[in-house]
Amino acid sequence: MSSSAEYDYNCPVCCEIFKAPVLLSCSHSVCKECLQQFWRTKKTQECPVCRRRSSKDRPPLNLALKNLCESFLKERNERRSSGSEEICSLHSEKLKLFCLEDKQPACLLCFTSEQHINHTFRPISEVVSSYKEELNTALKSLQEKLKKRENMKEEFEKTVQHIKSQAEHTERQIKQQFEKLHQFLRDEEEATITALREEEEQKKQMMKEKLEEMNRHISALSHTIKDTEEMMKDNGVCFLKEFPVTMERVQISQPDPQTPSGALIHVPRYLGNLPFRVWKKMQDIVQNTPVILDPNTANRHLDLSDDLTSVRFSETDQLFPDNPERFDWCRCVLGSEGFNSGTHFWDVELKESQRWSLGVTTASNQRKGCVFFDTDVWCVAYRWPERYGFPVEQDLERVRVDLAYDRGTVSFSDPVTNTHLHTFTTSFTDTVFPFFFTYPSLKILPFNSQ
Repeated sequence: MSSSAEYDYNCPVCCEIFKAPVLLSCSHSVCKECLQQFWRTKKTQECPVCRRRSSKDRPPLNLALKNLCESFLKERNERRSSGSEEICSLHSEKLKLFCLEDKQPACLLCFTSEQHINHTFRPISEVVSSYKEELNTALKSLQEKLKKRENMKEEFEKTVQHIKSQAEHTERQIKQQFEKLHQFLRDEEEATITALREEEEQKKQMMKEKLEEMNRHISALSHTIKDTEEMMKDNGVCFLKEFPVTMERVQISQPDPQTPSGALIHVPRYLGNLPFRVWKKMQDIVQNTPVILDPNTANRHLDLSDDLTSVRFSETDQLFPDNPERFDWCRCVLGSEGFNSGTHFWDVELKESQRWSLGVTTASNQRKGCVFFDTDVWCVAYRWPERYGFPVEQDLERVRVDLAYDRGTVSFSDPVTNTHLHTFTTSFTDTVFPFFFTYPSLKILPFNSQ
């Protein structure tokens, strides 16, 4: 059916195929809903086409036009669903060819028309087959992308769950660590207050004894004064007889009592530099480890301690997300802090390790696949193939890694025997991270153990 024929079925208001058309007294037809909306907007009952006022509030349904529109829609839908729209709109001939230049179906008259001079034509069936093959290839690509994105979605969901688990575990560890500090401070507070109260009791007891002594002196003086005053009331021989003894009692010389030295509380002993003194004592219960492991880089077969200073091999494949920072093949883990200047050293305890490799590597080194040790790794290794690092023959309890970034050296030694193992010399241009590769376990030692 031609486009001009389809136009005859269009509502003059919405320009779509009529839906429930009504017939106005002026013989124009409009969709019922369109007419009502038009009248509500204009607030007058006039025809949207000729503006003639309608004589009826409820124009009758144009049943003939409604049936024609429904037949037209049904026919068009059938043609579309069956793919039978093969009539040329210009020549009313069957569409059997396809113009490769215009990318449009064409009939035999189109093929000979001036509009398609020097154009290339192919049978529609041939083009459909070719296009289906092309579309199928593109569809497979989309299907692969969909599968990849579904896998990524699963990985994202795992990551969200892991983030939640990480946060909960970290919060528990934070609370435990602060509880230790709080308990230490509570113990120090109690000990300091106890010492203060003990001194208070000692000083109060001393002053109590001084007060008792003072009371005795006051009582003795009071009696002497009273006896002397009684004696002075006599005027005769009795007074003269008692005078020498009384005079001797009055003239007895005793030193005046003094406030004892150190009687008050030694306040500076408790308040002087109190936070600093507590902090100094706190250093005995806290440790400072120069390298902290980064759990986000650990291979799934590695289990890190809660304080992130030791690592142990695990037979269980832990459900960590495959984030870009994580080693997926090498059973390695990196330190959490990288270095791009200065001098740094750390000691690694290897008592329980049967095989190990450790040193430094660049931040940009590949962590996916088995190519990690190919470039940008400076390490020593025990009981691993030579590609895993400079070979160390002796079974060591400790290894010290000494990084001098600015000088471009990485040295390894045995701190127990003070024996040099190996030194690499290079020119660092990238941030480097400590790395550790062990079976079954190793531990990074704190400074006070080095």
